[in-house]
Amino acid sequence: MRDSPLEALLQALAEGLARPQHLWTLVAIIVAVAGGRIVSGLVRRRIEARLAAATMRTGAAIDALRFSIDGFRRLAFPAAAMALLVAGEAALRISGVLTRTADARLLRLALTLLAAMALIRLIVYVLRRVFSNLAFIAASERVIALAIWLIVALHVTGVLGDVVEWLDATKIPVGASRVSLWVVAMGALSVLVTLLAALWLGSALEARLMRAQQLEPNLRVVASRALKALLLVVAVLLGLSTVGIDLTVLSVFGGALGVGLGLGLQRIASNYVSGFIILLDKSLRIGDLITVDKHTGVVTQINTRYTVIRALDGTEAIVPNERLVSEPVTNQSYTDRKVLIRCDVQVSYASDVDRALELLRQAARVSPRVLDDPAPGSALAGFGADGLNLALTFWIADPENGRLNVTSEVNREILRLFRDNGVEIPFPQRDVRVVQMPGTPARNG
Repeated sequence: MRDSPLEALLQALAEGLARPQHLWTLVAIIVAVAGGRIVSGLVRRRIEARLAAATMRTGAAIDALRFSIDGFRRLAFPAAAMALLVAGEAALRISGVLTRTADARLLRLALTLLAAMALIRLIVYVLRRVFSNLAFIAASERVIALAIWLIVALHVTGVLGDVVEWLDATKIPVGASRVSLWVVAMGALSVLVTLLAALWLGSALEARLMRAQQLEPNLRVVASRALKALLLVVAVLLGLSTVGIDLTVLSVFGGALGVGLGLGLQRIASNYVSGFIILLDKSLRIGDLITVDKHTGVVTQINTRYTVIRALDGTEAIVPNERLVSEPVTNQSYTDRKVLIRCDVQVSYASDVDRALELLRQAARVSPRVLDDPAPGSALAGFGADGLNLALTFWIADPENGRLNVTSEVNREILRLFRDNGVEIPFPQRDVRVVQMPGTPARNG
């Protein structure tokens, strides 16, 4: 019976002291791996310096250069180790240490594993670029590459068959059935593959839906979220059925999920349902200026669980969708984005009221944000203790850009026009009378 590569490797290691050529090949492998790590570190630093210089420029050529450099950086270690290993084998053959092909089996096995590492790293990196919108692939790139390489290493060393037999013989109880670990592993792998395909297809459909200008923004979001959810469910079911898992086993997990929703997850489920309600009834849209509780700002995101409100000072509030459905919400741009702003000013009783009202309307037109239709209006609002109370009202169509700035601009123009035209803004006037209390002696000055 032919020995597996792993058995040959262990036998060669055991014969290392008795046969010096095996010991020398082991030393060559260690030196090649260590040297490859050092060389890859030097290359990585030079590449990062080049990337830093490349980021100062823009363009498709720079993106292509970045893609090539990132790929080469991932291949630096296995490529350098392979080159050093080939050079070490050549040196051992020239020196006469290796005279037979069988003496180099350790080197051949190491070369195969390094070549598999280089190929796997390259394939995973290309997949990361293809699925660039999936953040978890970028975050798990090394883990995915290492897992695939371990499987290939087990296959190359001839141990994969034994591992598969052990996994297939080990069974775990799931409800009334027993499922082997091998079926679970294959199910997880098939589900992962189908999920990747579903996420890629969902992202492509979402991009096309978001470009469909004939659909309302809320409808695009609802359609994309529903399609993604449907694709994910179908992907999981297909992945499990591919490896022959009875889908009735999922009834156990379905019951547990129902209990969880009824106990601790009802608020989360309520937020998800409320998110779809908001998107479907169109009560809120992205870009609306709203006020809920103490939060006022522009709606920038409507997600399935929460809504992001960006205030005019740049801060963002994450509001659960349930609150937007159950609590009163002031939407200042629900049917009309125009907002009325009022400025109050006081003039003396000696001023020409008609002239002051005309100057107020004139001052409102100084800002380009003030609308001509409806036109600015001014009125005598009341009679104060120190003067006449006048009110100026005007409309703006972009409240999301702030109110204080346009109010300040109009107030400054009011002050300038009143000063130029002799309209007096009175100071508070108070008369103080000292009344002598009965029984209090008068003081002589």
